Amino acid sequence: MSERRTIPSSEPNSTGGLGRAAHAESTADREFVTSRLIDAPRERVFRAFSDPVHLAQWWGPTGFSSTFHEFDLRPGGAWCFVMHGPDGRNYPNENVFAQVVPPERIVFEHLSDHHFVMTITFAAQEDKTLVGWRQVFDTAEECRRIAKFVVPANEQNLDRLAAQVLEVA
Repeated sequence: MSERRTIPSSEPNSTGGLGRAAHAESTADREFVTSRLIDAPRERVFRAFSDPVHLAQWWGPTGFSSTFHEFDLRPGGAWCFVMHGPDGRNYPNENVFAQVVPPERIVFEHLSDHHFVMTITFAAQEDKTLVGWRQVFDTAEECRRIAKFVVPANEQNLDRLAAQVLEVA
């Protein structure tokens, strides 16, 4: 079981950091912030992301599958894959990891269409994990333009993660 919660980015988050309040420039109009309490220990949830075999099983919205070509989880490492949509279209994705702090945080830059920086945090809460999901886009216009897709897609991604952690040893 998992709980959904949206954290306004100006509030302190569960990892002790501050959202946009800590930045000189506000990103509120060009970011999506989501969180989910996952019913699994932090190390297991982190493994669901850091192990490409597990990650390929849940990454992407409902109905999508992924083929990974490269997954080098280290700062400067590449993550290249193709998401296969239920409509039969392929969506190439190129990313570079900026920060990897096991089992606390992963930051990557999405270099393909819809450029953004994604920060994923993993905060232990007793025997559960609060996963924080923050995407910052280059412009508010881009953020608004894709909100109808990204907001539900992020929730579906976290739904799939919550199910996948049951398969992680």
